Amino acid sequence: MNFTANSAKKSAAKMFSMSWRKIVNPYLGFTAVCLIVGAGVLGATPPPNILYILTDDLGYGDVSSFNPKSAWRTPNIDRLAREGVVFTDAHAASSLCTPSRYALLTGRYAWRGELKQGVLQGYGAPLIEPGRLTVADFLRAHGYASAMFGKWHLGLDWVRTGAKPDDVDFAKPVGGGPTAHGFDKFFGLSASLDMPPYVWIANDRATMVPTGTVVDSPPPKLWRAGPISADFRMEEVQPRLTEKAVDYFAERAATHDGRPFFLYLAFASPHTPILPTGEFEGKTHATAYGDFVTQLDADVGRILAALEARGFAKNTLVIFTSDNGFAPAAGLPEHAAVHHDPSGGWRGYKSDLFEGGHRMPFVARWPGVTAPGTTCSELVGLQDFFATCAEVLGAPLSDNVAEDSVSMLPLLRGDKLRASARTNIVNHSGEGRFSIREGSWKLLLWPGSGGWSPPTPNPSQWLKTEAADLTKLPPFQLYDLMADPGERNNLAAAHPEIVQRLGQLMRKTIERGRSTPGAPQPYAGQEKWEQLAWLKEFPD
Repeated sequence: MNFTANSAKKSAAKMFSMSWRKIVNPYLGFTAVCLIVGAGVLGATPPPNILYILTDDLGYGDVSSFNPKSAWRTPNIDRLAREGVVFTDAHAASSLCTPSRYALLTGRYAWRGELKQGVLQGYGAPLIEPGRLTVADFLRAHGYASAMFGKWHLGLDWVRTGAKPDDVDFAKPVGGGPTAHGFDKFFGLSASLDMPPYVWIANDRATMVPTGTVVDSPPPKLWRAGPISADFRMEEVQPRLTEKAVDYFAERAATHDGRPFFLYLAFASPHTPILPTGEFEGKTHATAYGDFVTQLDADVGRILAALEARGFAKNTLVIFTSDNGFAPAAGLPEHAAVHHDPSGGWRGYKSDLFEGGHRMPFVARWPGVTAPGTTCSELVGLQDFFATCAEVLGAPLSDNVAEDSVSMLPLLRGDKLRASARTNIVNHSGEGRFSIREGSWKLLLWPGSGGWSPPTPNPSQWLKTEAADLTKLPPFQLYDLMADPGERNNLAAAHPEIVQRLGQLMRKTIERGRSTPGAPQPYAGQEKWEQLAWLKEFPD
């Protein structure tokens, strides 16, 4: 029997016609009673499959549908944009990867927990708190099959054998990973592809114990020294993850259980090491990074083709985006030489509070819901995925879940957001500095970039800039992004009333433990939070 979109809809409709039923989540240790309506606000339509493609360090200007002046083309992502809706004001929750990934899966800003700045390393402990509900937990409780392939970078509970970072018993299971947070299956790597350990992890254990080591590599094949297993080849990571996604669609088609699926495909590219395969080396006649982006685009095309071939495309919400801005380690002079701006006209790069650090290419396609070829300029964030799923399924969220998530469903439908929906967004930098945006106004609660770009006391070696003395600069920066999208004209002195209003809003957002309506929630580490020194300027 061939599995088609129609047969899937019939079996899913039958499954999701059930009334109240108990959902048991053994990891979280509770039994919840959920109304398994599946279709939720969608009426009789079965709930959609969800494919969420998250790239790593892909800049706003690296996708040709977002940057017509790009030095290369991305035809498959552009096709997705033509068939869906392009969001031009979409933001990662941070300008670094770990906190952005935390926010995506939990619907909560990472700085509310223990991670106040920077990222985890490959041996880092689990960041998602025990008992914290993720969107994968939520979807699985509502009947979804769930899988993740790719870069986790949210910490694992390795079995330690000593005090050094790589003192690990790789033969033992690891806790705190994707299968502990709502995913039925996982295949991928612990962190970025330039961070050891270099081992594949299948569900909750390494596929092989590492027996070799690699040494530090110079750019563009930029990685750190560490242990590596015999079945791990860095050049094979991108193709392997693509194959896993394609195979997953075949597996779901063969299952015939009618369950919708959620696939979180977290590519490790085009983050360093920059490793295009032979087919793509030199393809753009621009840079090796451009070749790597072109390979990623081709893989997106393969995945979309497989989705269609298995009969899933018509009822699948596909989201494509990135976790933060372009990384200067990929080479700014080389891109300037070919007239390519990876930030697409926005100021700054990965790690920065400036727009180039966190304004992301973001495309959503959902046949029958998103109007093809449309553009949305409303303010949205990666953390909004959780609340969107909840509204799609018609399932309310409790006050201690997804505290910073706002549903995008009205925007996917082409409607305007409700008055109670997202009116502001917080951005967070590599140094743990804050900015807050409301309308066209953006307040940076720090005198510098908050990251590696000038002005900063900690410039990136890749930017070739001098360290700045921030004490000689105004303490805050206020920009009108409508009039000044390049963030060049600081209006803080001219509009102290706006500085005060936004500063008070930022204070309230932190102290309430949430940015959405609901009961205030606790947050961690406020007594040792040096990045909140600015609070004294905005008293209660």
